[in-house]
Amino acid sequence: MSVNLQKAEFVRSAAKASDFPRDRLPQVAFAGRSNVGKSSVINRLLNRKNLARVGAAPGKTTHINYFLIDEKFYLVDLPGYGYAKVSKGERERWGRLMEEWFSDNTLMTLGMMIVDARHKPTADDQTMAEWFQGSGRPFAVVANKLDKLKKSEIASNLARIRETLGLDETVKVIPFSAEKGDGKQELLELILAHAGEHL
Repeated sequence: MSVNLQKAEFVRSAAKASDFPRDRLPQVAFAGRSNVGKSSVINRLLNRKNLARVGAAPGKTTHINYFLIDEKFYLVDLPGYGYAKVSKGERERWGRLMEEWFSDNTLMTLGMMIVDARHKPTADDQTMAEWFQGSGRPFAVVANKLDKLKKSEIASNLARIRETLGLDETVKVIPFSAEKGDGKQELLELILAHAGEHL
């Protein structure tokens, strides 16, 4: 499937289930902790500077943001999680929105969970991985900030991510650097392969 990634437009911000697009186009969802560089990963993939706004304060995206890529599939930016300064009410609203999104198995074609390659995944990351696993849809883990690791640390860190999140062998863990572009090609091929199947 050939896709013009430059042709990316923001379509809508969904605050409730009735806002989710249901036009049968493939939806590739990105999730990650508030400060993990999710927007930077999206921007690197699409060669854009600020399509997904890099937030001044993490945790500001409390809606699900939809970007239409070349009128062929949606890139779905799920709200960041695990940010301490969010009120309890806001956290509960976030939880309800995510539950509504994940419980509708007609929506997600492929999930992308972004973690920090340097650190052991947090309890919030483990919960997110369980949501992806429970959805029954394919997903991959993107280990961002690869450029901050020594070469000798990469294999053991990726193994730790896989083990902590309880991933089976079918789930890819892709080392990625939003800064340098490492892993971009592998990630794009995975996205286009899955989106292409559903078109």
